Amino acid sequence: MGMERLLPTPEAYELLDLARELADGELAPRVDDFEARGEFPREVIRTIGRAGLLGLPYPEDLGGAGQPYEVYLQVVEILAGRWLAVAEAVSVHTLSCYPVYAHGGEQLRKLLPDMLGGELLGAYCLSEPQGGSDAASLATKAVLDGEAYVVTGTKAWITHAGRADFYNIFCRTGGEGSHGISCLLADAATPGIVPQAPEKTMGLRSSPVAQIAFDGARVPADRLVGAEGTGFRIAMEALDSGRLGIASCAVGLAQAALDYAVGYAREREQFGRSILDFQGIRFMLADAATGIAAARALVLAAARLKDAGRPYSAEAAKAKLFATDMAMRVTTDAVQVLGGYGYVADHPVERYMREAKVLQIVEGTNQIQRLVIAKSL
Repeated sequence: MGMERLLPTPEAYELLDLARELADGELAPRVDDFEARGEFPREVIRTIGRAGLLGLPYPEDLGGAGQPYEVYLQVVEILAGRWLAVAEAVSVHTLSCYPVYAHGGEQLRKLLPDMLGGELLGAYCLSEPQGGSDAASLATKAVLDGEAYVVTGTKAWITHAGRADFYNIFCRTGGEGSHGISCLLADAATPGIVPQAPEKTMGLRSSPVAQIAFDGARVPADRLVGAEGTGFRIAMEALDSGRLGIASCAVGLAQAALDYAVGYAREREQFGRSILDFQGIRFMLADAATGIAAARALVLAAARLKDAGRPYSAEAAKAKLFATDMAMRVTTDAVQVLGGYGYVADHPVERYMREAKVLQIVEGTNQIQRLVIAKSL
């Protein structure tokens, strides 16, 4: 599947083999059933956690696997090729561990082994019903009352809403604008945290997404991540790395669509020969293969900058923009290669196409990525 991979450590090859084994053994046989029922595969996520794949880019002494980001992203790509909702869950969870890892004090960091071991599943509460792309104008409020912050407001489009064990809540503790925002880490069981009914989504139906109402939820003051007023910076930092996770999801999804389309075109005969012999089909598949290779290269180049401790924000935005637009195009073409069969649920390409769309929207729409890239020029 995909290209021959050059990896930084011998151990990384074993990790990718393990990811393939899990993807083929645990994910591929279940995806259609869970997607049809719209059920979240919590046990599958737990299995992935126990296999050590939920804390890959975090240090081993904190319960992670101490892997470079470029290796973690290739694991995400492999999982996405079998079940996008699971790969996205890994990406969102990894993103949700970032604030505590990078900015949490000693007390908070004691929670990391359970977070990174996959026993506790995370969610990231930034977007709101009125403000998606304009995160700096968020309205959810947290007021310090004695030993706790009282949180009031509503968050929207929260992956793992109602299923997560902990929530990163980005809320307003100060004045207007980005400087008034802080980050709180809340237990999901906190009274006053009320997940709403799941959204009925176009794709990723086994991934629970919903609004969460905060109705005077009391979050202990020692659950403040970083200092008051640094929440917006923490959110944006986390999104840089999260965007690479989504870009890898896009590469894996597109690769799966291409692999399926090639297999189908080889078998399908029209006018007395395989449709793979027709130039119109061959060129479409060649363009897809090239787009996938280019996107993968962009993702890994950004990851290597991150691994080296260099600035990579604009490179992450380029990778996310290019990879997700590419995945939309490749999955659409895969449906076209299958013709009428591409439009029915007997073949997975219609699901791939529905799933690709959301990747152009989450973790910053592709219009926002263009703003980030333009600003860097």
